[in-house]
Amino acid sequence: MPLLRGGRPLKRWRYVGVYDAAMLLCAGIVRVGPLAQTFWAVWDPEAQRLRERTRLLRPGAVRIDAARLRVRDAGVVVDLALDRGAPVEVVSPHGSEYIWTRKQGGVRALGVVRLGQQERRIDARAVIDESAGYHARATAWEWSAGVGAAVDGRPVAWNLVDGVHDGAQASERTVWVDGVPRELPPVRFAPGLDAIRWPGGEALRFEQQSERRHDDNLLVVRSTYRQPFGRFTGTLPGGVELAEGWGVMERHNALW
Repeated sequence: MPLLRGGRPLKRWRYVGVYDAAMLLCAGIVRVGPLAQTFWAVWDPEAQRLRERTRLLRPGAVRIDAARLRVRDAGVVVDLALDRGAPVEVVSPHGSEYIWTRKQGGVRALGVVRLGQQERRIDARAVIDESAGYHARATAWEWSAGVGAAVDGRPVAWNLVDGVHDGAQASERTVWVDGVPRELPPVRFAPGLDAIRWPGGEALRFEQQSERRHDDNLLVVRSTYRQPFGRFTGTLPGGVELAEGWGVMERHNALW
């Protein structure tokens, strides 16, 4: 994809979220035209502590490829091998151009996280987001990603959105049950980001434990971003009732 198309700069990012009752973490690399930003966050429920950094023009702090996530920054080391999951890939119009995404849900993440002198072995599941495109100048979305287990024991993961790739069909809204992806109907996010609801009456409820929040004003690029970590309960369409669920909600408004 060229760096410029139809007068719009290319935006692209990779995000990995690893969600578990013992630890929730995420890391990403974002590029808007020639600008680059990295971010990471680790929420430790036991210690009730959130560690995080957002860096401009320092891509080496976070490295993500198809099989590995690595973070080395501010006394935090993350080194996780990533399995491959069943991907969902979507292309959608946006403004006068187009956008693309590929999501994987319920991917096994295995390795180590070091927080200062403390080391944790991690064997959890993740959601991977790879996206790129020529988004409209003003873009806004609400998003949720998470993993858990159904009451019948089957592993569950989800990717839900309103604002991008959100057509009635051929959207990125997906639930993976036992590793198999299935598209979900359109969703509504509660104003307080404490619930997600479907027209059929199904709902996920969200209990926030911690939150990443970041505001950028880089003249030509401005962004307001909120992403809380926490616990999910409730039922997904198709009668998939959660025994447990962990992940994130997100609200993002950008002028880019």
